[in-house]
Amino acid sequence: MALMNNYARLPVAFSWGEGVWLYDSEGRRYLDALAGIAVVGLGHCHPAVTQAIQSQAGTLLHTSNLYQIPLQEKLADSLCRLSGLDAAFFCNSGAEANEAAIKMARLHGHQKGIAEPQILVFTQAFHGRTLAALTATGNFRIQEGFAPLVPGFVRAPYGDSSTVRGLIAANPAIAAILVEPVQGEGGVRPAPEGFLAELRSICDTHGLLLMLDEVQTGIGRTGNFFAYQQLDGVVPDVLSLAKGLGNGVPIGALLARKAAADLFGPGKHGTTFGGGPLVCAAAQAVLDTMENANIPAQAAKMGALLQQKLRHALAQHPQVQDIRGMGLMVGIELAQKPERLVERALEAGLLINVTADKVIRLLPPLIISESEIDLLVAGIVRLLEPTS
Repeated sequence: MALMNNYARLPVAFSWGEGVWLYDSEGRRYLDALAGIAVVGLGHCHPAVTQAIQSQAGTLLHTSNLYQIPLQEKLADSLCRLSGLDAAFFCNSGAEANEAAIKMARLHGHQKGIAEPQILVFTQAFHGRTLAALTATGNFRIQEGFAPLVPGFVRAPYGDSSTVRGLIAANPAIAAILVEPVQGEGGVRPAPEGFLAELRSICDTHGLLLMLDEVQTGIGRTGNFFAYQQLDGVVPDVLSLAKGLGNGVPIGALLARKAAADLFGPGKHGTTFGGGPLVCAAAQAVLDTMENANIPAQAAKMGALLQQKLRHALAQHPQVQDIRGMGLMVGIELAQKPERLVERALEAGLLINVTADKVIRLLPPLIISESEIDLLVAGIVRLLEPTS
């Protein structure tokens, strides 16, 4: 096989999918509680997205950003209306969106007269695997081997606003704060109550950009279109998106308030493929479907039900330390690192993963039904039964 050995792939190949179900090449069915790592929010092969892709593929795939792209303009208007922000830049992934945010923060710092601007980031964060995003990430294991990393980052404990205040008071070169409303790779850890409001206040006081990484939490996953809409009533200056925006086609976006957005002029940032007609048609179909069917509210309801049923079923389990999350982004923290849990789940027809060593992360499609929630909970309970 000519592929590079980047991934420890599981021994299964999927042939087709429908809703929350995937089917392998032998016809076996799997309940997908991972959704392509929070990507396929509307489920596999949603008819509205399929139709949008098919129609656009027969019309126009690519022209580049040298020219106007009406579908891109329409998608930007939709995202800004839903978020309350003012302008959008489109790229291909969450890491690229965060790279754009990092460049925007540096431009903001230089505009303030800072020679070497810095960005405050957090422990256990994950912002991507490109070099600057990797540096911003708070996982030293995945940084290993890639030194020298990119300078210009200051790290604080997640949820500790007093340390943030102290670091900013001591370091006038800090130009922005980059933070996840819920840390996904860090163990499905929602921001403590009031934390984002504190960060907003700090940024307002010191003239910093508040940049929220909603690559995993955005597009309905947590029960609103964006997680910040239910956390402290905070509005960011900059917002990075990807994953669920295209329901499987690769698209990322950076949204910003006008003052921040105006930092990007012609030549300051760009991309060949970002915001092409095909991906914008798919993403617009995602947003239209989410709005028309009120999918974020469905995610909030099903997420609360999933947590409730998990807590009831696992209340006395000696290995379960915590069950937490927002919407259909749920983590089950175990007392110790589980052995072969993901592999055993696959054998049982259930797709999950484990993050932060010992947190079962559940990210099912947002269209999951109550009966499918019951199947998911029953599958998790069986997985956590003692093995002889």
